[in-house]
Order: sequence, then C-alpha cells, then structure tokens
Amino acid sequence: MNMRKLAAGLAAMMVGVGFSAQALAAELLGQPTPDGIGLQPAASPLKHSAIFFHNVILMPVITAISIFVAILLAIIIVRFNKKANPVPAKFSHNTALEVAWTLIPVGILLFISIFSFKLLFAYHDMPKPDLTVKVVGYQWYWGYSYPDQKIDEITSVMLSETDAKTQNLPYRLAADTSMVVPVGKTVRVLVTGSDVIHAFFMPAFGITTQAIPGRVNEAWFKAEKTGTFYGQCSQLCGSDHAFMPIQIQVVTQEEFDAWVQTKAPPPAAPAVTPVATPAAPAAPAAPVASAPAPQKTAQLDVAVKPVAMN
Repeated sequence: MNMRKLAAGLAAMMVGVGFSAQALAAELLGQPTPDGIGLQPAASPLKHSAIFFHNVILMPVITAISIFVAILLAIIIVRFNKKANPVPAKFSHNTALEVAWTLIPVGILLFISIFSFKLLFAYHDMPKPDLTVKVVGYQWYWGYSYPDQKIDEITSVMLSETDAKTQNLPYRLAADTSMVVPVGKTVRVLVTGSDVIHAFFMPAFGITTQAIPGRVNEAWFKAEKTGTFYGQCSQLCGSDHAFMPIQIQVVTQEEFDAWVQTKAPPPAAPAVTPVATPAAPAAPAAPVASAPAPQKTAQLDVAVKPVAMN
C-alpha cells in the first residue's frame, strides 16, 4: 500500500509540474518570460505545431517512462535489498522479458516518429512566399535586405543598456533597427554568414537556421499577430556572441507598404535626350573664275631655200 501511495504521489507531482509550469509566471509574447519554464507562446503556425509535439506527444511519453522507471527502482530498492531478500534468485535470463523491453521501446519510437516527420515536413514544405528577406550575420550584428522591394541592406545593432532603459525595451534583446514584415504573410528568410557561423533563432516563430559563410540556408514563418518579437544568435560566434539580438516588427500590410516607401530607393530620373541644334545655312559658294582662253602663238613660216653652189 505504501508503494502505491508513493507511486501515485510521484506521478501526480510530475504531471502537475509538466502541465502547470507555465502558470508560474505571466507569459510575455515575443520574448523570454522571467521565471518562466515552458516554451514561448506561439506566434506562427510552425510554433503551434512544435508546441503540440512537445506538450502532447513528448511530455506524456517522457512522463510515463520516468514514472515507470521510478516505480521499478523503488520496488528494487525496497523489496530486493540485502536485508529484505538475503538469498537472491539464481536465474539470469528471461526471453519474454528481453523481447518485451526491445519491442516496446521500438514501438514508442515509431509512434513518436509519425508526429516528428509530420513536423519536419511542415518546416520543409514552405508555402508560396509573399516576401523574401535576406539575412546576413556579421561579427556581431545582423543585416537585412529586401530583394523584392529593391531595399539595400539595413544593419541592426544591439541597443546599449542606457538606450534600452530609456526606451523601456529589453536589454540585449532590443536593436536599433528592426526587420519589418507584414502580418499574415509567408516570409521566406534566406540566411547566410559573412565571417563565421552564426544562427538565426526566433523562438516565437519556431525557427532556427544557421548562417554559414558561402552557403544560403532557407527558413520561413507566417506571423499571426502584430507586435515586436525578439530572437538571438544561438551559435557561438566569438567574444560578442551574446550581443547579437534579432528584432522583428510585425505590422499591418498598409504600415508595411508605407515603410517600404521610406526605404525604397527613389525612382531614377528619366534620361533627357539632347535636342539637336539646326545647322546654320551654308554660305553660297563663290563663283569659280573661268580659265583664260589659250592664245594662239603666231608661227613664222620661214621658207628655207637651198643655195646653189657653183
């Protein structure tokens, strides 16, 4: 009876901790919650799926296995110690038990894999994107550019502690410039690195992908709510790794269009075609003087008569 009460109490405690942990603190959207335990609240379909996989599939399985192993350990400690069981059993193998503890874990893993592969396919099969943002990781800041809107790279650097406190923003999460995206649109993120390996990690959207120099990785998200969402570089990238926050501002489509107008380059001025100046009329040519007529030279016809010599 005591063992049953112990097991029941242990099970109740673990289940209570697992499913009411997030009630310990008021959850904040888009940033970590002080004294929080659970995952950040979801702000995209991918994060909803990830939370379902964690809370509904993994946690019950992990909890059940932990309770089962704890009960077995308690039984062994109480009933089969040297004092309670001075003469141990002589057998060393049990075929049915060995088959069971091989097949049952395999079945558990196959059950988990069904939901795991479904989630992986959701991350891989990106819907048709409405917007593309190129993200470049530097030591130690981020650069955002919008190829579709022809917006050149915008750098984003962490706010100083003084500026963050002045603006009532979370220090080491707030940046001087945000990545701006419209709500309800599929955003494709092309991630690469400029110097070392970084990682683009946004917990509220459930995405993380590495920024590797010389390689472009792809991720996507679809924000469900407007607001400011924070992330960080999650790959050790040097001495200032902790000072690479990511700040994404999700706005309405109208606000996004207005923001694009402020960032897009002005349209090029139309080329001016020079107008040809008409040439001045040419002066009439001077008359060409006629050559004088050749004069006839008088020729003297001298008749030479032969002289007779006597």
